Amino acid sequence: MRVAIVGGGYAGMAAAVCLAEAGVEVCVYEAGPELGGRARRVTINDVALDNGLHILLGAYAETLRLMRLVGADPDETLARLPLQWHIHRRFSLKAPALPAPLHLAVALLRVRGAPWRERLSAARFMRTMRGARFRLDRDVTVSELLTRHSQGPAFVRHLWEPLCVAALNTPPARASAQVFLNVLRDGLAAHRTASDLLLARSDLSSLFPDPAAAFVRTRGGRVSIGHRVEAVEPQGDAMTVTARAESTPYDHVICAVAPHSAAPLLASIPELHDTVAILAAFRHQPIYSVYLQLAEPFPLPAPMLGLSGMAQWVFDRDAICGQRGLVAAVISAEGAHQAMTQDDLAREVYRELEAELGPLPPVAWHRVIAEKRASFECTVGLQRPPMRTPLARLHLAGDYVAGDYPATIEAAVRSGVAAANLVLQRQL
Repeated sequence: MRVAIVGGGYAGMAAAVCLAEAGVEVCVYEAGPELGGRARRVTINDVALDNGLHILLGAYAETLRLMRLVGADPDETLARLPLQWHIHRRFSLKAPALPAPLHLAVALLRVRGAPWRERLSAARFMRTMRGARFRLDRDVTVSELLTRHSQGPAFVRHLWEPLCVAALNTPPARASAQVFLNVLRDGLAAHRTASDLLLARSDLSSLFPDPAAAFVRTRGGRVSIGHRVEAVEPQGDAMTVTARAESTPYDHVICAVAPHSAAPLLASIPELHDTVAILAAFRHQPIYSVYLQLAEPFPLPAPMLGLSGMAQWVFDRDAICGQRGLVAAVISAEGAHQAMTQDDLAREVYRELEAELGPLPPVAWHRVIAEKRASFECTVGLQRPPMRTPLARLHLAGDYVAGDYPATIEAAVRSGVAAANLVLQRQL
């Protein structure tokens, strides 16, 4: 059996690893110069950056399992921080070393930066959601959910809304409350270590996709970088993949590219008309990453620090991965920053940092990386395509397929594993 995987992001490489482990001959086609998709390495001035700043959670069980499988030990490649949520000089939450769910309840009650009544209300909200198994009878927006449960302004502004934007990359006034609750269920309200923050000590390509490629190659598979797939077509009892004007037959194809790339790629297949229509209807949200290389090191108060301006989170890359003097800020979802030039946006982030932290060393260089379609907009009632398509030999994989989670690395990895399992089950 030969399987083609179109797309070398986290979903595609997860599928490739699972199939290669089972002894299946795999060929991965990646159009770009680096593996990782929307979580990949970008080298600027000989410094390895990421096209989007992402964090992982202790709840990312499949991602961590596959990292271990391919030899990328999470204990070495990830910095693990027990749950802490600091909005500089405004709000601070830190979970104690207690069993779940006690750790979260105590953390909410001990929050600094919110009155006692808001802390009680937040603890009651989580207790109520736990009693309802984090399920809603009818999906609503996150904003409506928070209003229903009388969440106070400090918690809304400094915890629930920033968490919604960070996890769903969608404004709370449009974001799905059910998907948000799924995140709370598995990220905050599960076992204690599930809420740990995991910060990559290296770029995101070397975190998993690169070791995954080495794993696949040592088992006889092929990972072709810089090979853009031009067509995927059914042909008798096979599927053909065309890249660089050469068509190759495969027993199965897993399409693991972003939805805005999958739609045109599959549009010519009549059986996939409904699937393509679903993909074409997606709206997308951006993620902007602003890198400031300071002329000399400047340690931040914490490796990951929340802000209340245009920049939402800032990361001390020196403390996390040894990149001296490098500070990185992330801006998730839509906003006024999209209308700014990259130079103006970098200056504004620098100004905000100085306003919060005091005088900074001058900037030696800066770079803004704008992923304008970083994720699908995770809205109420959004229809997402199933992984299994009307073509028995073609499956979808990606953070956007039908499932509980928003567009996260774990969602992508889980989809890749599930798509690989569909292929393997068909061969039994």
